[in-house]
Amino acid sequence: MTWVALTLLAFALGVLAQARARHPLANPTLVATVLLVAALLLSRTPYGRYAAEVRPISFLLGPAVVALAVPLYRLRALLAREWRALVVGGVTGTLVGVGVDTLLPRLLGLSAEVQRSLVTAPVTSPVALQLAGVTGAPPALAATLAVLSGLLGALFLPSVLTRLGVRHPLARGVAVGSVSHGIGTARAREEGEETGAASSIGMGLAALVVTLAVALLK
Repeated sequence: MTWVALTLLAFALGVLAQARARHPLANPTLVATVLLVAALLLSRTPYGRYAAEVRPISFLLGPAVVALAVPLYRLRALLAREWRALVVGGVTGTLVGVGVDTLLPRLLGLSAEVQRSLVTAPVTSPVALQLAGVTGAPPALAATLAVLSGLLGALFLPSVLTRLGVRHPLARGVAVGSVSHGIGTARAREEGEETGAASSIGMGLAALVVTLAVALLK
C-alpha cells in the first residue's frame, strides 16, 4: 500500500499547488505524474509493480468517468436543445484528432507500437487500455499517451480557444472533451457547469467514435 499512499499524497500536493499558483502548469495530474515518475526512477521500481499496487486507485477510474454524467442530467434540457451542434462538434473534433494521431507518427517514422498507441490517444485511459488489445498496442504505452493527450489538452486548449475567439461554454466544452477526455473535462468544469457538461459529451463521443473506428479499421 506504499505506492497507493504516495500516489494520493502526490495528487494532494498537486491540488495544493493548483490552489496556490493558479497556473495551467499547476495541474494536479501533471504534478502528481512528475512526482511519481521521479519516485519510480529513484527507487528503480518497475512500472508493472507500481501498476499492480495501485490497482485499487485504477479501479476508481471507471466510477469517476460515470460520475461525469451528473452534470449531464442536471443540464439535460439545455443539452437536448443543442444536441445537433454538440454531436457534430464532438465527432468532428475526435475525427480530426484521430487523423492527426494516425498520420503524423507515420510521417515522422515512429515505431509501429507508437503508431498503434496514438490511435486511441483521444479517448480516456480506461478505454485506451481496453482498445489496446484490439489494436495490438502496448497497454502501458496506450494509457500513457492517452493521459499525455489529456494533460496537453487541459494545459493548452482553453487558452487556444480563447485566442481563437471561442467563448460559448458549450463550444469550449465539447472541443476540450473530444480530445482531452477526463483530464480536460476536469479542467472544463473549472469554467462552469455548462462547459463541464459539454466536455463530458465530447468525451463520450470520442470514446464511441474511436471504438467504432478501431473496429472498422481492424
